[in-house]
Amino acid sequence: MVLAGGRGSRLGGEGKATVELARRPLLGYVLEALTGALDDVVVAAKASTALPGSADGEALRVPGSPPVALWTEPDEPRHPLAGLRYALQRADGRAVLAAAVDMPLITAPLVAEIARADAEGALAAVPIAGTRLQPLLARYEPGALEVLSTAGENAPLTAVVEALNPRTIEVADPELFFNVNSYADLKTAAAELRRRRR
Repeated sequence: MVLAGGRGSRLGGEGKATVELARRPLLGYVLEALTGALDDVVVAAKASTALPGSADGEALRVPGSPPVALWTEPDEPRHPLAGLRYALQRADGRAVLAAAVDMPLITAPLVAEIARADAEGALAAVPIAGTRLQPLLARYEPGALEVLSTAGENAPLTAVVEALNPRTIEVADPELFFNVNSYADLKTAAAELRRRRR
C-alpha cells in the first residue's frame, strides 16, 4: 500500500506523487517496486491529493504501471499515522505493507524481503537503515491498529512505531530508503538512479 497523501510543500506543494524524477512521477517508482513483489497493491490518498495518471474513484492507472486500487482516506488529519490507521481499517484483517510515495530507490526484492519477514509475534516488521527505523517502508500486522489508534494526531511516527516493539530487519543497502523532500533531493535521487542503472 502506497501512502500518497504527502503535500510536498518544499517541492511546489502539488503533492509528492506527481513530482517528476527523470521524467517519471515519484509514484511510478514506488508502484514498480510494489507491483513487482506483491499481488495486491493499493494507493491510499486524500481526495485532494494530486495523482498522476487517471483515477475513477476505485482504481488508479499510472502510465508504465498496472492498474491498482485507490483508497480515498479522509482529508484530515494530515499525518502518516492517519494513513496507516486507515489502511489497516480497510485491509479486512490482513497485514499491510506501507510504502511512502517519496522513496524512488526502493526495489521489488527489498519489498519482498519486508513482506515475507517473520514478525516473530511482533505487531510490525520494520527495517533499520543505518541506525534508524524506517516506519514508512514496513509491514504492520492487524493488531497494530489498536496501538496506532491510541497515538496522538501529531505524535512522532517513529516513536509510535517503537511503541509497537517491532521486529527489526537489517537491510544490506540503507541507501534504498532515501526519501525525496526537496529539489536537491531530486537531483541526488536522479544521480543515484543513473548510477544504479549502469
